[in-house]
Amino acid sequence: MKDLWHARGLAFRYPGSPVEAVREADLDLREGEVVALVGPNGAGKTTLLLLLLGHLTPLRGGVEFAGRPLAEWSPARLARRVGVLPQHEEPAFPVTVRELVAMGRYPHLGAWRRERPSDIEAVEAAVLRCGLADLTPRPFATLSGGERQRARLARALAQGPDALVLDEPTAGLDVASEMEMWELLRREAGAGRGVLLTTHNLNLAARFADRLILLGGGRLLGEGPAADVLTGPRIGEAYGWPVRVFPHPGPGPDRGAPQVVPLRPNGEVERKVP
Repeated sequence: MKDLWHARGLAFRYPGSPVEAVREADLDLREGEVVALVGPNGAGKTTLLLLLLGHLTPLRGGVEFAGRPLAEWSPARLARRVGVLPQHEEPAFPVTVRELVAMGRYPHLGAWRRERPSDIEAVEAAVLRCGLADLTPRPFATLSGGERQRARLARALAQGPDALVLDEPTAGLDVASEMEMWELLRREAGAGRGVLLTTHNLNLAARFADRLILLGGGRLLGEGPAADVLTGPRIGEAYGWPVRVFPHPGPGPDRGAPQVVPLRPNGEVERKVP
C-alpha cells in the first residue's frame, strides 16, 4: 500500500487561546485503509484534519501528501486527489442531487467548462456507488439526513480521489443510515482509496476501521488496532467517564471487536447504550 499522508510533530494554537489545540501529533494514512480519529469534543480532531488539508498552518511539524510536502500542492491539484466531506454545509443555492454530485468535477473542469464524457461517466459512477440513481432529479433540500450524506459522499467520489477525508460523516443519522455510510466507506477502501474520518461512535469505528487514533486535549493518547486503543483505562482517561469494554458477539467479520459501554455513576451499565 502506498503512503498518502505522512505527518509528524504537528502543533497548532488558535489565536487568543492559552493552549495548543493540537500538540506533537503524528499521523499516517495509506491507500486501502480506513483510519478513524476518535476522542471527546475539543480533542483536536477537526483541527488535525484542517492541518492535513492545508487549511491551517502548523506552528511546528510538517505534512506530506503522496511523498511531497503539502506546501508544494496547489489547492486545485490537491482537490483532484482528495475528496472532503466537511461537518457542516448547506448549498448556497437550490440544486438537484445530480447537480450537487456534478460539483465534484469542478477541480477537473474549472469555471464555465462543459462536462466532457469522462465527467459524465464519473458522476454516474459515483451516483451508482452511493445508491442514488432514483434520487438524481430530486432537490437536495428534500432529502433525508442519510440521503444527504450519501449525496455529499457521491460528490466527493465524483472527483476521482485517492483519499477521502470526512468530518463526522454519520453525525445525526439513524442506525440504518449510519451503517450504510460505514459500509460505503469500507467498500471505497476496498477499492484502494484511503479513508480518514472523525467520529464519536467508538463502537462502529472499532468494527469498521483498520486503525484508530485516540485524541485527548490535542495529544495522541493511542494509535493502532481497535483492540489496542479502546481499553477501559485509556477511554476513561480520554473522556473522563468510566466504561467497560466487551467483545462484539457477532456474527460477522467484526466479531470480537471491542465495544465500549459507559457505566452509570453507581457502577451499573447504562441501559440506554446497546
